[in-house]
Amino acid sequence: MVAGVQIHSQEAQKAQAEILTEGALRFIAALHRTFESTRQSLLVARETVQLRLDAGARLDFPAETAHIRADPSWLCAPPAPGLEDRRVEITGPTDRKMVINALNSGTKTFMADFEDANSPTFANMLNGQVNLRDAIRRQIDFESGGKAYKLVEKPAVLIVRPRGWHLDEPRVTVDNSPVSASIFDFALYFFHNAKELIARGSGPYFYLPKMEHYLEARLWNDIFNFSQSYIGIPTGTVRGTVLIETLPAAFQMEEILFELRQHSSGLNCGRWDYIFSFIKRRRADRTAVLPDRKDVTMETTFMDSYVRLLIQTCHRRKVAAMGGMSAQIPIKNDPQANEIAMKKVRDDKLREVTNGHDGTWIAHPLINKIAMDVFNEYMLGPNQVCVSLQFRMRTELILHQQYHVRREDVRVAAADLLNTNIPGKVTSEGVRGNVATSLAYSAAWLGGNGCIPLNHLMEDAATAEITRIQLWQWVKYGIRISDTGELITADLIDRLIDEAVPTLTSALVKAQNLEIVARYLKNQVRQAWPSEFLTSDLMPYLAIADGCPPQWQRSVL
Repeated sequence: MVAGVQIHSQEAQKAQAEILTEGALRFIAALHRTFESTRQSLLVARETVQLRLDAGARLDFPAETAHIRADPSWLCAPPAPGLEDRRVEITGPTDRKMVINALNSGTKTFMADFEDANSPTFANMLNGQVNLRDAIRRQIDFESGGKAYKLVEKPAVLIVRPRGWHLDEPRVTVDNSPVSASIFDFALYFFHNAKELIARGSGPYFYLPKMEHYLEARLWNDIFNFSQSYIGIPTGTVRGTVLIETLPAAFQMEEILFELRQHSSGLNCGRWDYIFSFIKRRRADRTAVLPDRKDVTMETTFMDSYVRLLIQTCHRRKVAAMGGMSAQIPIKNDPQANEIAMKKVRDDKLREVTNGHDGTWIAHPLINKIAMDVFNEYMLGPNQVCVSLQFRMRTELILHQQYHVRREDVRVAAADLLNTNIPGKVTSEGVRGNVATSLAYSAAWLGGNGCIPLNHLMEDAATAEITRIQLWQWVKYGIRISDTGELITADLIDRLIDEAVPTLTSALVKAQNLEIVARYLKNQVRQAWPSEFLTSDLMPYLAIADGCPPQWQRSVL
């Protein structure tokens, strides 16, 4: 329909008339032709940074932007309609049932995820866009299994997370080049829904993942400006919350906010991806070897420092400092185990609100009350950015003051963000757990499921990445298992994989996909350096299944 644009999937025929319209494809083509070269140069810059780190360089706050950090006068835009109070946000994929349940959950917002909680089959990507379009227009109601699913009168505010800059969408090419997955996801949602959202008193709001440099935030800001002009809406209507989930980005929080200041709605502590990035970017540093992932808690120095710095930065610039995800989910038929799990959630949310966060994430609607109760008790106003005497007050002013934690006291040095003095060990349980989680999640992802419950935890691509890269790191540096004394080698991981595979088959985890990811994981622990993302490595399987020819994929297994 549009010159230079090709769709390489039979799946598109079902949704093309609704979502891949001529107008939407023209918009995607315009964004691609304007910004793709910049994206590619920024991805090359990431590789250059990694090579410097491998050679012994240490991350630090950029000298060239010291003036931005030192200048107290600049502030970000005030909260957009519906984003004033974000005390509890639910996240999840974009299938129809999930969208309705999340919007009806009682949370303040719903982050509809095209990224880590999603397996990017073309059907998932297109159907997700259809579902969000219908939800915005209140046309998403349906029946299944004799049960009716219907939106409540005042659903949660919708925020969309597109995929990261590193990913392509190989099933759509412009001028014989795959489009950016970020642009594809953003463009379809924005083009079809921005004006409708504004008419309904909201706006096009986004979560922006996986950035590693403030210039990557500048690229998003340029895309926002271009897009607003393209469809004719006021500048500043789009809002983006940036997930600080890479180690380099932790040193550039002020700069990222500065680049997006006209469109910013804050920063989020993407804790699980942050741990993954911490290991990956310090892959050549033996001192950065981490213990079992259960021991890498939010109280460890490098995690606590990054949280406190994020809260201080956001409140200094008058935007929301959002907390992260508790992985625990409700446990049915075991009240004692459920109480232990829910106490972990409660303690995590209490830590966040008393630290100064303006909101938090949950993965299951039944956890909303726990998170909401904690934030309602400790955050009396809509956020902790500013103290206002108009907020509902308790009996004593001193109590009122403690509910607005701005963290002006924080002093975080570069060394704090790199501190690896973590109590904990590498145990046989931790190694086996990483093997099982990596295999089960990756196999489910190949089967079209982007988030799955495992051992009473909600696992997504971020936690799967931690398990994969920890196995690589332990093999790379010859770590011994604390309780057995056994050396962690590639051959040991092979044996544990072979033992785990027969135990993992389920409705979500198919045997043929387990075979693929078992080979992949065995290969990964033998590499000199780990792959950047397992989702990039495994994407060709999804693309080929969708009918996409291999020549449109940058890496083919």
